[in-house]
Amino acid sequence: MQTRLARADVAPASTWNLDDLFASPAAWEAELLAVDAARDAVAPYQGRLGQDATTLLACLTAVEALQQRFMCVATFAHLRNAQDGTDPLYQAAVARVSALGARLGSSIAFVDSEILALPDGVVQQLQAAEPGLAVFQNQLQDLLDVRPHRLGADTERVLASLGEVLAAPYMVYNRAKSNDIQFAPFTDAAGTSYANSINGFESSFESHSDTSVRRGAWQSFSAGLKAYNHTFAATLATEVNKNVVMARLRNYASTEDYLLQPHKIPRPVYTNILQVIQAELAPHMRRYARLRQRVLGLDKLLYCDIKAPLDPEFNPRVTYDEGCALILDALAVMGPEYCDFARTAMTQRWVDRADNIGKSSGAFCASPYGVHPYILITWADTMRNVFTLAHELGHGGHFGLAMRHQRYVNTRPAMPFVEAPSIMNEMLLAQHILGQSNDTRMRRSVIMQVLGTYHHNFVTHLLEAELQRQVYALAESGQSITAALLNQRKGDILCAFWGDTVEIDDGARMTWMRQPHYYMGLYPYTYSVGLVASTAMANLVRDQGPPAVKRWLQVLKAGGTLRPLELLQTAGIDLSTPQPIHDAVAYVGRLIDELEQSFAG
Repeated sequence: MQTRLARADVAPASTWNLDDLFASPAAWEAELLAVDAARDAVAPYQGRLGQDATTLLACLTAVEALQQRFMCVATFAHLRNAQDGTDPLYQAAVARVSALGARLGSSIAFVDSEILALPDGVVQQLQAAEPGLAVFQNQLQDLLDVRPHRLGADTERVLASLGEVLAAPYMVYNRAKSNDIQFAPFTDAAGTSYANSINGFESSFESHSDTSVRRGAWQSFSAGLKAYNHTFAATLATEVNKNVVMARLRNYASTEDYLLQPHKIPRPVYTNILQVIQAELAPHMRRYARLRQRVLGLDKLLYCDIKAPLDPEFNPRVTYDEGCALILDALAVMGPEYCDFARTAMTQRWVDRADNIGKSSGAFCASPYGVHPYILITWADTMRNVFTLAHELGHGGHFGLAMRHQRYVNTRPAMPFVEAPSIMNEMLLAQHILGQSNDTRMRRSVIMQVLGTYHHNFVTHLLEAELQRQVYALAESGQSITAALLNQRKGDILCAFWGDTVEIDDGARMTWMRQPHYYMGLYPYTYSVGLVASTAMANLVRDQGPPAVKRWLQVLKAGGTLRPLELLQTAGIDLSTPQPIHDAVAYVGRLIDELEQSFAG
């Protein structure tokens, strides 16, 4: 039976090197204590922020420096916990960071409250008097934008001090998912036994060519989820009800309005994404499902079959080094600065690609300011891994460039833009491979990878967003959020999308348990925004070449200095209308057309 290694038994070359963050746990410990002590340096500014522009600038600069230091301390703790969530020392470190974050938030809560208490026009007068405040322009404007929703200074300080408690649902979910949940071994049709895990299922078994392996893993995986169905539902219900209460306390019209506030986009962009994609994409994906069932020779297509390879013999093993070389070739169009970053990230142990007990599932990129990005992935020698790594390098390249060109306070754009640079890399990778070959099998292999990206963002994550939309509406009306309700709603959403082409079983109904995005506000729909934007941008790069690349690099370097739609407009994309959404969905249809033709003979 295949077994997973303990973290201590993993080859160091396949892990990330956190020494660039802190040379040792002792160094991290010292900085954690120093950041805690440094909170006192902000206290002398309390009650003085309207005094003069010099004082306001000094206070905002001190807070920025403190937050930057805290980010590095927090990232180190969270990365170690992500590499092995079973280690009690790592768990304790995350808890300590969470507590420190709450103390820090309480210590600096007066800053926002005092600025918002200033009479109308005073902030603008202070900005005019001190050019150094220009770097904080967006931060100050964002603050003024939420003025109608701020509570009293004492209340804001209390809420800030409860940060650890308010973040508890996400912590409980992650702790249970990485430590407690277990999956029984399963056997395939030949009697071979396999160990199962979240990482193993999502990186290998879910897309396995052997139906008996795929379905056996699915039964094991679904049974493991079911054991935590009610616990995870209660955890998610707590997160949902927390946000409903916060929205009401702050006098928002709805919880969606509250959660969309920091996204800095017009609400129609959010509704267009949800409505247009679900309505227009479903017919294309149903065609893809029928094609899959026919090619695989299945009497019915189960939910666990929708990622099965259609041409498994043409799915060669891709080693990590081979994948890195392919990515660098695809990203050559982005120029030497970008490619040098990608090469360094992949060769200097910025990537953790091992599979071990306790490792966080999925993939992500963390970018501590002043250091460099770190990427987590579980490498299983598949082309899907290559696309995932390209995706995370897109995040890393974005924030790596932003860190070089912006202060900490201006590094991150609002959430709807965050996924565009990452998915852009996937599109460039697909264009590169398709441009190199007219071979039918090669092209359809790449098309299936690209469709995997669209499925991930236009189906998986978008239907998460649809579940969020429904659940928040139910919670606001007083409905209890239970496992039965979540399973039913998720199942209904999947049935509405797939129609009669896919059998939605109990495991499919529980897929809401797999994703952490429900604990990140309205994050899920932003993947679709990113895919719409990157589809348009990749076509601009293909058609215009260097001028389009120059605009895109300019946008990446801009960080959070512009709002999402302004960033996209700078790149040459107008998302104020639904046309780019229609175009992206139509592109999926053309990909499926070619795929159907490739199997027609």
